Amino acid sequence: MLMPSIFSENLFDNFFGLEHPTPRYQRANTSEIMKTDVKEFEAGYELDISLPGYKKEDIQAELKDGYLTISAQTSQSDDQKDDKTGKYIRRERYYGSCSRSFYVGSDVKQEDVKAKFENGVLKLAIPKIEAKKPDAKEKKLIAIEG
Repeated sequence: MLMPSIFSENLFDNFFGLEHPTPRYQRANTSEIMKTDVKEFEAGYELDISLPGYKKEDIQAELKDGYLTISAQTSQSDDQKDDKTGKYIRRERYYGSCSRSFYVGSDVKQEDVKAKFENGVLKLAIPKIEAKKPDAKEKKLIAIEG
């Protein structure tokens, strides 16, 4: 049975001994984008998301239905081909959009999440909020007809 290899980017790369037709440096390597470290503290969590090459204006954080979604988008700079600016013969930096989502709980509110972007790292502080449990003192009985 054929199974995808975990060591190659394409199922058939190793099977047929073929190289990818596009050189590696021309393909987008998205594995380096949005790498995330998560730390747990007594009061909450801290996420450090790596976003090299992005500006603060390129990044959005949205909280919806208990999911915190981080999106980033950047566009390729204009390729001027005059003698002063030169032309690219190789590009390794990623241009485009990317996003990640984390479930933080439905009780976390937008104002509870704190975000700071510096040196290419988005730092998010998310508090631990216990889910509200129904009052054990207040009994909710169902009427039984008879």
